[in-house]
Amino acid sequence: MTFAVSVGGRRVECAPGQTLLEAFLRGGVWMPNSCNQGTCGTCKLKVITGEVDHGAAPEDTLSAEERAAGMALACQARPLADTEVSSAADAGRTTHPLRDLTATVLEVADIARDTRRVLLGLSEPLAFEAGQYVELVVPGSGARRQYSLANTADEDKVLELHVRRVPGGIATDGWLFDGLAVGDRVEATGPLGDFHLPPPEEDDGGPMVLIGGGTGLAPLVGIARTALARHPEREVLLYHGVRGAADLYDLGRFAEIAEAHPGFRFVPVLSDEPDPAYRGGFPTDAFVDDVPSGRGWSGWLCGPPAMVEAGVKAFKRRRMSPRRIHREKFTPAS
Repeated sequence: MTFAVSVGGRRVECAPGQTLLEAFLRGGVWMPNSCNQGTCGTCKLKVITGEVDHGAAPEDTLSAEERAAGMALACQARPLADTEVSSAADAGRTTHPLRDLTATVLEVADIARDTRRVLLGLSEPLAFEAGQYVELVVPGSGARRQYSLANTADEDKVLELHVRRVPGGIATDGWLFDGLAVGDRVEATGPLGDFHLPPPEEDDGGPMVLIGGGTGLAPLVGIARTALARHPEREVLLYHGVRGAADLYDLGRFAEIAEAHPGFRFVPVLSDEPDPAYRGGFPTDAFVDDVPSGRGWSGWLCGPPAMVEAGVKAFKRRRMSPRRIHREKFTPAS
């Protein structure tokens, strides 16, 4: 049965089986979202009227006390009646509608150790913000896996994904690294996520630091290029943390960006396999060494949870304003 759901004065229809989050995003109504798996709590909201089924919402993300108080996770909750909700964030504004996509594989290329670039062609442009991600449907399993877009918003017909092999992973070992070929059709959904720049009118052109772990580099590429297109002279530091030199990629691309934008600097950092050509240690520590004060800076973190948390501590250590710290944790999946 279809129910009406509303937030911030915006109302949409929720189809049978749809979560609150999916219904809002497909209706072009923004709702805070990040992992969309119930683990981060970004989409937590309060049910004002109506009733929801909490689905697979984890107890450690949504406690029994919170459920009793009317709280829910939009990415897991399904309405059981017409429902109105409220969110602590500025929910209810217009956003790029969530869409189902059928893409054609245009390129599959090994670019680093256990890392591939996959280019997906679309028949119609996809509206999104640089830094967002898409979900791919793994053929034959129904499983979905999330991959960040390395694109800027104007690169809307060929989506660029950076994929790391996960040993035993149903998406990587069973498909993306062992079978995916040019010409294949891929089912996807997007755009998703809140990891993106503020709108141009809210972007002050101030200095930025972006730290990516592994393929956490992908969304930072689109964000950095978008930031520089808006303010070509701004200072942008992009750190890429990996185990060894074999894990680095796109060095030529970053050299070209640096040549066009003197304020841009790309800093590879190797944690496990020293190489005299590159810095050693962790990228979060490298930032602390390089930047004596983070006042006026904005910070962007994407990668494994431990790296993201270390980055938040590093930014705060350098007195970066908490409201300027943005993060995207890669949730492990098989």
